[in-house]
Amino acid sequence: MSYFKYTFRTVSSLYPYFRSLIIKHQLLLRHEFLSDDETEIDESYFGPSRVRGKRGRGAGHKIAVVGLLKRHGHVFTKPVDACSKKELMPVILAKVASGVDIYTDGWKSYDALAVYGFNHKKVKHHEDEFSAGDGNHINGIESFWSYAKRRLAQFNGVKKKYFKERLLETEWRFNHRDTIKQTLKKLIKRDRIYLNR
Repeated sequence: MSYFKYTFRTVSSLYPYFRSLIIKHQLLLRHEFLSDDETEIDESYFGPSRVRGKRGRGAGHKIAVVGLLKRHGHVFTKPVDACSKKELMPVILAKVASGVDIYTDGWKSYDALAVYGFNHKKVKHHEDEFSAGDGNHINGIESFWSYAKRRLAQFNGVKKKYFKERLLETEWRFNHRDTIKQTLKKLIKRDRIYLNR
């Protein structure tokens, strides 16, 4: 029995190609993303270990990212300068349909959601509430943050200029976690057809 072997150089050249296909595909999917069903929203921070004296939101030199998860659907992420109402509301208004049930933690920047026509439900983490048993939770988006941080940790730190690219790839992998091989094969096939035109 013979095995087809790839050299290290071949494998090294394939990964950037796969990544480029994934990122192109995810950019297209992000453009089309609109949550018209129950949506979980949360923010997280990526970057170096906590700087002494800086705690919580905005802890030294970290990149703030807002995440929207359509329950039983895909996640959408966007790095923001700060987790303020001014930064978060445009993202939410562009990507979540009016009237949808939105689940968040108690962060004050989300307080305006009801004014914009959303049915806003808060999870009171400061009161040790993580799931009320009635669907009032943000476990889905928090699961994505856990997945993203584990995955990005494999790179032993991601330079800021590559962060958006790595986050896009992580978003795509999470959204296609049950169909990664099949979806990637389709993207490769589609790219080959396009290149041979």
